[in-house]
Amino acid sequence: MKDKYTDIQNQTARFAKALGHPVRIQILEILAGQNCCYSGDLCEELPIARSTLSQHLNELKDAGLIQGELSPPKIKYCINRENWNLAQQLLTRLFDLKLNDNGGCTL
Repeated sequence: MKDKYTDIQNQTARFAKALGHPVRIQILEILAGQNCCYSGDLCEELPIARSTLSQHLNELKDAGLIQGELSPPKIKYCINRENWNLAQQLLTRLFDLKLNDNGGCTL
């Protein structure tokens, strides 16, 4: 069965899901201000358990917004610039959609 959604819709939704938690937003803000950061350093900056941090990092990595490099015993993370720019383009595209002025919904 063919997918009902376009590649653009699927990718936008994937980025949006990854951005759907304040801890992940905070992680991205930290990483955006640096060339790289070790997971242990992030653990010191964020008020969450290491296992919880790992789950959030995995979600961001799975979405392609960050990338990690294993440097035993540490893992170094940084923004995936290519996908960061793509996410910016796709979310801008979404928010640039014109709303219908034919009455719309009023509450």
